[in-house]
Amino acid sequence: MTVIRKNDVISSVADALQYISYYHPLDFIQALEKAYLKEQSAAAKDAIAQILINSRMSAEGRRPICQDTGIVTCFVKVGMQVQWDSDLTLQEMVDEGVRRAYLDPNNPLRASIVADPAGARKNTKDNTPAVVHVELVAGDNVTFQLAAKGGGSENKAKMVMLNPSDDVAEWVEKTLPLMGAGWCPPGMLGIGIGGTAEKAAVMAKEALMESIDIQDLMERGAETTDEKLRLDIYDRVNRLGIGAQGLGGLTTVLDVKIKSAPTHAASKPVCLIPNCAATRHVHFTLDGNGAAQLTPPSLSDWPEVTWELGDNVRRVNVNEVTKADLAEWKAGETVLLSGKILTGRDAAHKRIQERLNRGEGLPDGVDFTDRFIYYVGPVDAVRDEVVGPAGPTTSTRMDKFTDMMLADMGLIGMIGKAERGPKAIESIKTHKAMYLMAVGGAAYLVAKAIKHARVVAFEDLGMEAIYEFDVVDMPVTVAVDSQGFNVHQMGPDVWKVNIADAVKQE
Repeated sequence: MTVIRKNDVISSVADALQYISYYHPLDFIQALEKAYLKEQSAAAKDAIAQILINSRMSAEGRRPICQDTGIVTCFVKVGMQVQWDSDLTLQEMVDEGVRRAYLDPNNPLRASIVADPAGARKNTKDNTPAVVHVELVAGDNVTFQLAAKGGGSENKAKMVMLNPSDDVAEWVEKTLPLMGAGWCPPGMLGIGIGGTAEKAAVMAKEALMESIDIQDLMERGAETTDEKLRLDIYDRVNRLGIGAQGLGGLTTVLDVKIKSAPTHAASKPVCLIPNCAATRHVHFTLDGNGAAQLTPPSLSDWPEVTWELGDNVRRVNVNEVTKADLAEWKAGETVLLSGKILTGRDAAHKRIQERLNRGEGLPDGVDFTDRFIYYVGPVDAVRDEVVGPAGPTTSTRMDKFTDMMLADMGLIGMIGKAERGPKAIESIKTHKAMYLMAVGGAAYLVAKAIKHARVVAFEDLGMEAIYEFDVVDMPVTVAVDSQGFNVHQMGPDVWKVNIADAVKQE
């Protein structure tokens, strides 16, 4: 009888979460390098280069790949012959491991979990609880599949109850463009088919734990229904031309993973869950001989990628920029920002609106007039850092506040990731403002451009407080210019046609 000790579980979970915070799975890096080498879209190639450089920097510095260090999901398969030496439940042991990992002073991870989701949404401060799925299996050990899933990709999960005769690949092909780029492609798609509604969702999430092997499958050929479907969906999705960060390009997904289960004769439940460019997961087994030992990868396995600025780079001092200056910036242009920018995301925008509704105005020292706001919730700084990894959050969540910020607050520019909705774009055009995009999945790289940071309002909101950042040469792309031209529409449209033309010529 194998005895699994409490401390071995706790320390293994804590070590694993630290490990995946700064080490991409090697198979993901290898697949991303292949995508980088074949990419023909300049904008997409640039985005992939930043992600790869950021990945190496995070591995070297042992700091988070992404500022969104995720909600922890844990699949645990417990052997029937296992005995536990613990006064805690399995959920409690995992949660203690999460707590230790996220509060580690050497590499603190961002606490993003809020309790009372339909009410106060108060941060739990230690990223607990984790989502734990337990299965009893034959054997005398315990296996863990552990992942940290960012909100930007998790929010794009889709669920449908198809008719038995409906085509799953066709549904995915129609659904993916509706998801936007907030899931930070290129990444993976996990798809669960069958069972019941909740079973399909769990299978989709577990499928994302598997290694990338689509190229091997293409070489040997599909044998099963699921394998044929994987190849069909992979081909259809990449022909959409969405590309890295939704900018248009050849690679939208690096792999498609499918898990299926028997279902009711009248049903075909399907769940689609994407994994982002900050894919983070690890597997380990406890056999009673102590905590899991995770071997660090060799940094020599990371590709040597350089990021080169194009000829159309515009350097801007945001302390002096005016709306007249913004009129010269064009969609797709690369801009290097220097100067002072403010930050703010969901909770800060909501609080600003509530204060205005009460007639209170902004807090002392906060003025958005002719300023830029960066949608970000940074990781806490350590050692000599000014701020921890500070990549952009999904901008569409701020769309409902955009008109208020531009019309009432005097804001002239916004920085985030992914596309904006029609109403936000119309407001940008009306107010001759600007929306700039930073690369999701390049949080540590972006943080290096931040030379000073201080909280200026709403300190109680933690990572959602309003900061003032002093930046030097912060790299961004003009995603929506003052005329309303939108690269997230233009880029994929162009590359969908380019890919279709290339296929016809084959």
